[in-house]
Amino acid sequence: MANKPTILLFHVEPDKSKKIEAICRSLKISVSKVKMSSYAQQLGYLAGITGFNRQNVTYQGVEFPSEMLVFSGMNSETVDTFLEKYKEASIPPIGLKAILTQHNVFWTAEELYKELWKEHQSFSSTSADIYNRRKDF
Repeated sequence: MANKPTILLFHVEPDKSKKIEAICRSLKISVSKVKMSSYAQQLGYLAGITGFNRQNVTYQGVEFPSEMLVFSGMNSETVDTFLEKYKEASIPPIGLKAILTQHNVFWTAEELYKELWKEHQSFSSTSADIYNRRKDF
């Protein structure tokens, strides 16, 4: 599943997007700002991976309520470097992030978003429960 280092951005506001693009230029990472009409496409296609073709389908849903960022074709060192530079630039965080894998490469952007949102909600609930229990001490 080798491909060039790419970051896919979904529903990221323009100013934040420009800052992310500047970081990516310095690291030689491509950036793809995915249009809402493409949310029904497989992530492999959106990341430009050879062998993935555009499906004859257009996303009919609503805009994702939160931003999402997907890393593709990057090793952990490159991801860590990006995240370090992101933090140094004081860019507000993006809550939903994923790395493209052999398992989710066939998913649509919408499927990944729903899965990440569920995980995010579950994590947030668990964190809040732990915090509330600690307040009782």
